[in-house]
Amino acid sequence: MLRPRIIPCLLVSNKGLVKTVNFKTPKYVGDPINAVRIFNEKEVDELTILDIDASRLNNEPDYRSIEYWASECRMPLCYGGGIKTVEQAQTIFSLGVEKIAISSVAIENPKLISNLAEKVGNQSVVVVLDVKKRNFGGFDVFTLNASKRSQIKLFDFIRDAEKLGAGEIVINSIDLDGTMKGYDLSLVRKVREQINTPLTILGGAGNLDHISELIKEFGIIGASAGSLFVFKGIYRAVLINYPDPISKDALIKNAFNH
Repeated sequence: MLRPRIIPCLLVSNKGLVKTVNFKTPKYVGDPINAVRIFNEKEVDELTILDIDASRLNNEPDYRSIEYWASECRMPLCYGGGIKTVEQAQTIFSLGVEKIAISSVAIENPKLISNLAEKVGNQSVVVVLDVKKRNFGGFDVFTLNASKRSQIKLFDFIRDAEKLGAGEIVINSIDLDGTMKGYDLSLVRKVREQINTPLTILGGAGNLDHISELIKEFGIIGASAGSLFVFKGIYRAVLINYPDPISKDALIKNAFNH
């Protein structure tokens, strides 16, 4: 049976695990491999690792690090960062990764979405869109760590991505990144009205109630978070955490029963 997924998202910069706020000032919080090992013990649903330097610096994916993470990872792993070709994606899959995430290249070359879907299967192709609210309504989509505003229209693009074969769409809120204030449910509502493709939401989760609210309204959805799973308490002490299986099941059950 399909269930909501609760997904830690790890950001990697210069081989270190970092956290940002509004996509700015990355703060070093540890070694990614240690986080992977702890998440193994926590029995997480799925793990996302995004290299936030690769595309911005026009670097190839760091295959050696990806292989290391994948070899340690005992849950489904999604990797994003620096992927520009089908061949690169196939190399990454050969290292043990289950999904690849593309962002700026999907906007620059939407045909790559369909090319990837044909080669590796729709279920393995994730399109990540970094979204920021306009001051006077509407949304802009940014690329390259929110340094470049694209010209695409958000809702037109997600419909096109679905038609091209994207197996999952991730909506990442630039405004809420690292703030731990809660997801932008109004944005999720607008996106959900446009597409039927599996949807994952990232940006803003600060506690398990925020995840429960998301699942309560949208049902089978991906609830992704970074700060929530690497920080603890009001002083944001670094502590890798994740709800235990009983707590997670209760959270999902309670959300569905409301």
